[in-house]
Amino acid sequence: MGRLWHSLYLLTLVSITIFVFVFLLVYGADYYVSAIGERHFHEQDALLRPTGLIGHGLGIIGATFMVVGVFGYMARKRFKFLSRLGVLKYWLEFHIFLCTLGPIMVLFHTSFKFGGIVAVSFWSMVAVVISGVIGRVIYLQIPRTIEGREMSLNELNKMETELWAQFSNGNEALSAGLQKVNTALKTQSYREEGNYVKRLANRLRFERSLITELRKELKEKGFKGKNYRKAIKILKSKIIMNRRIAWLSTMQQLMRYWHVAHLPFALIMLVIMLVHIVVALLFGYTWIF
Repeated sequence: MGRLWHSLYLLTLVSITIFVFVFLLVYGADYYVSAIGERHFHEQDALLRPTGLIGHGLGIIGATFMVVGVFGYMARKRFKFLSRLGVLKYWLEFHIFLCTLGPIMVLFHTSFKFGGIVAVSFWSMVAVVISGVIGRVIYLQIPRTIEGREMSLNELNKMETELWAQFSNGNEALSAGLQKVNTALKTQSYREEGNYVKRLANRLRFERSLITELRKELKEKGFKGKNYRKAIKILKSKIIMNRRIAWLSTMQQLMRYWHVAHLPFALIMLVIMLVHIVVALLFGYTWIF
């Protein structure tokens, strides 16, 4: 999948998610804001209550999306015979899509009314979504190949060396910029100060300040248009590559901790959701079937 098609693919997934959320919110706004005791008399109650035609359907479809999203991605990662079935990166993005859209549908299925053991499942689902966002941020900090495999420190160092060799002997201004980046990254010392959050904030602030200085210097040396944008892209690549090398082991460790926190919430959610479905079927709530 080329860059353009990948961008369109992501745009489509995001657009569908936003559209479904906004549509359901607007369509049932009057019903959802009404008092619980008055909803039975509302004209949309037969459609939007948890056992209603739309409300019940949202629960079934949302739960299906979450199950397919979770177990589909897990199967793609663990079973070798699926390793050639698409790029893992795209599977992860589709997993995030299903596990975002699914909870949105389940939220509207509940009609914003939580109670009993189902509330445990719902808040576990919320915890899974929030931890999923955090996990995605950590995941993006770990360099990977196009197939989704984590890159080693040796591979990253090799890429940085190649980047330096490719551009350091070219345009003098660009070479000077790369040299300045290299010197600034070697002499900074904030990585040893404070906790992880503070170090992250300091690092990003430092990088933004460095890029601002480089932009100013390149403009003063006559860089314009396409050449200016290309030079900035190269310098940013150098900075990001250095950050990833410096933080590789930390991010890998955080990802391991994240799995320990994320998985239990997902299991609690799925088990209670299964119990909820079985009880609903025993009481005859079979939707349109």
